[in-house]
Amino acid sequence: MSKKDKNKEVEASQTEETTTTTVDNEEQQEAQSVEEQLQEQLAAEKDKFMRLFAEFENYKKRTNKERIELFKTASEGVMLAMLPVLDDFERALTHIEDDKEAEELRKGVLLIYNKLLNTLEQKGLSKIEVSKGDVFNADDHEAVTQIPAPSDDLKGKIIDVVEHGYKLGDKVIRFPKVVIGQA
Repeated sequence: MSKKDKNKEVEASQTEETTTTTVDNEEQQEAQSVEEQLQEQLAAEKDKFMRLFAEFENYKKRTNKERIELFKTASEGVMLAMLPVLDDFERALTHIEDDKEAEELRKGVLLIYNKLLNTLEQKGLSKIEVSKGDVFNADDHEAVTQIPAPSDDLKGKIIDVVEHGYKLGDKVIRFPKVVIGQA
């Protein structure tokens, strides 16, 4: 063989090695890029799954909380219907106290009133305590009217309670109706 033929063979084998190396590198890069793409897709799907799972957990918590609130205030309509009956009992008791001859009647009405009040309290009803001389707060009281204050220390304060307010659990179902002193 001549020198030229040998040089051509060496160059051809070097070219084949370079081409083979280049092809191997390209295949590795393609395989790596496909693997990287799959890893990115997997990470995106995991993120999507985690967000969906968290959203579902929040939904469950919210619906459980709403269900508990519904059970607490399910009897609100009945309680609101019974409040005028309580008011009538209180009015009757104040009028019966004036009559000394109706002592037995007062005891019977008081017994029924206490039984009704205890039953409603067991179901979650509680009276909002308001007394004369308390500071008026528009968030907590409903002003029925204003009258001139009998003294300077009662200006802007509660002079009389017309109707008591009630709560069912933590929810106010009727605000106390009050008369306040005009400043």
